[in-house]
Amino acid sequence: MLQLNVIREKKEFVLERLAIKNIDASSTLDQVLSLDVEKRKKQTELEGLLAEQNNIAKQIGELFKSGNKDGAEELKAKSTQLKERSKVLEEEVAQAETAINDILVSLPNMPHASVPAGKTPEENEVVYQSTESLPTLPDSAVPHWELTTKYDIIDFELGNKITGAGFPVYKGQGAKLQRALINFFLDRAEKAGYYEVQPPILINADSGYGTGQLPDKEGQMYHVTVDGFYLIPTAEVPVTNIFRDEIVKAESLPIKYTAYTPCFRREAGSYGAHVRGLNRLHQFDKVEIVQVAHPDTSYAILEEMREYVAGLLHELELPFRTLRLCGGDMSFASALTYDMEVWSAAQQRWLEVSSVSNFETFQSNRLKLRYREGSNKPQLAHTLNGSALALPRIVAAMLENNQTPEGIKIPKALVPYTGFEWIK
Repeated sequence: MLQLNVIREKKEFVLERLAIKNIDASSTLDQVLSLDVEKRKKQTELEGLLAEQNNIAKQIGELFKSGNKDGAEELKAKSTQLKERSKVLEEEVAQAETAINDILVSLPNMPHASVPAGKTPEENEVVYQSTESLPTLPDSAVPHWELTTKYDIIDFELGNKITGAGFPVYKGQGAKLQRALINFFLDRAEKAGYYEVQPPILINADSGYGTGQLPDKEGQMYHVTVDGFYLIPTAEVPVTNIFRDEIVKAESLPIKYTAYTPCFRREAGSYGAHVRGLNRLHQFDKVEIVQVAHPDTSYAILEEMREYVAGLLHELELPFRTLRLCGGDMSFASALTYDMEVWSAAQQRWLEVSSVSNFETFQSNRLKLRYREGSNKPQLAHTLNGSALALPRIVAAMLENNQTPEGIKIPKALVPYTGFEWIK
């Protein structure tokens, strides 16, 4: 959530940055500032009345002590009037604060200065492409959804029978490959200094609000209506909410957490060849990395996280590229996002497998997540997260790129985890 004091002090700057996300917020900011002026006037009046009531209370006590009962009763009547007016003002201030908050939560985060302007994914900026040559497959090569049937490792029809489209069943070597990738990613995260947790996969509305999924993405999350819980779209949500309403010590930063969870996304309106097979699922596995950082170092940390994810892709021998997302392709909460895409040789296209983002204070303002340096006043921390990695498209590219007449070859780094070198 944008900070009200930033909008007060830098309205034109906020408008300029939101325009990079193709948002015209001029009338919205004017409304916020108008409500803020009225709220502060009423707050000032309220504080004056409260001070006057305290002063009158002292005078009443002195009048009673001196025997001036009539004077005391007159002041008590005046105090009653002041209390009634104070109650009205308190309600009006609370209403104004709610109205301001309702508007602020509807505004996206401001993009970082390095974010390019643009409206579509085609306008994203390629900042890196791995030097590995793109694999050339024989004419007999097929996409992963045919390979999974051929080797009986993922059953989409069975998943459709049990639940519905987008809920595959992993079988045999396919199930072992999933488990191997999860353990591989978690081990690498631990080696990189991330602390592993296993959070709930159901969250309450406060957690969804804290990381920006609510009220922006409620239509994309599965909602357990009886209890008011939501199935998580990513481990970012429960892991970041570990620090909700916390004040951490500055010397403990950065705080690095990792978690494996299944993830659930309704993906309403998604259809067509581009979502076939593993390309887009309603339930999938992902290992997430999350950091809570000092504002002075968060962008250096973002680059470290980007390099970390790149290292995983190198180990898996997958050709990939890194994109800096343009304003129109960024998420609601992000200030800067890098997407990593792997090359799908059979589909002849790039598949997104990771997003690494810095949210600056957008999430921490909602979460009330702060850090304290010495005896100084607590300040909002920066939050970052990244997929490290999401499994479905990793598996899709791995199966397609490594297919041979003898079977599908497992990347060398993964063999100790799978226990086999080939899917046959």
